[in-house]
Amino acid sequence: MIHIKDIAERPSKADIEAVSKFSPATIHEAQGRRGALSSRLKPVDYRMKLCGPAFTVKCAPRDNIMLQLAINYAKPGDIIVVSAGEYEEAGSFGDVLANACLAKGTGGLVTDTGVRDTLQLRELGFPVFSLSVCIKGTVKETIAAVNDPIIIGGETINPGDIIVGDADGLVVVRRQEAREAARLSQAREDAEAAYIAAYKAGKSVIEVSNLAPVLKAKGLVVDI
Repeated sequence: MIHIKDIAERPSKADIEAVSKFSPATIHEAQGRRGALSSRLKPVDYRMKLCGPAFTVKCAPRDNIMLQLAINYAKPGDIIVVSAGEYEEAGSFGDVLANACLAKGTGGLVTDTGVRDTLQLRELGFPVFSLSVCIKGTVKETIAAVNDPIIIGGETINPGDIIVGDADGLVVVRRQEAREAARLSQAREDAEAAYIAAYKAGKSVIEVSNLAPVLKAKGLVVDI
């Protein structure tokens, strides 16, 4: 029997807010260069951002019946994350379903298949990250589970993991690691702010990054 389940354990609003302050790139580096989804998954518009708990769903390629059910049952703020077999030649989501998501307060969509109606999606401002843009329609045939672990973009996503996305890409933060990821991200941003201040004060990148001993050990000779 196939079940539609809610997210069993959701991150707290405080944890989501803490993580949302940082870019996916910062989070990825801060948590030991872990959690980055494939760079092939990109936002429909570079201004789109998302951060929220993953509401996971598996779809058959060129079939969006389970995506529609996920939209129906997801809670406000949830990020619907769709694993559809990395199938590029299908437009499984467009402006009609985006309006359904907006009406429910859904936080965004991440899918490893195609979407369409991208001009309208940009105008609506609903955050959509996809593998491709494709006009080809889909069927509504294959039933599958909702809120089981899925694989998308080379990462296993568990229901309730925090998904963060911006113009550069997507990263997953494990629900139980959210506070530590936020702490490490803040430390990284503080360090980068210090680097920038040093550059503005006239220091070189070699000085700031302490590259001189590294370059010497590697035998680099500068003739400039």
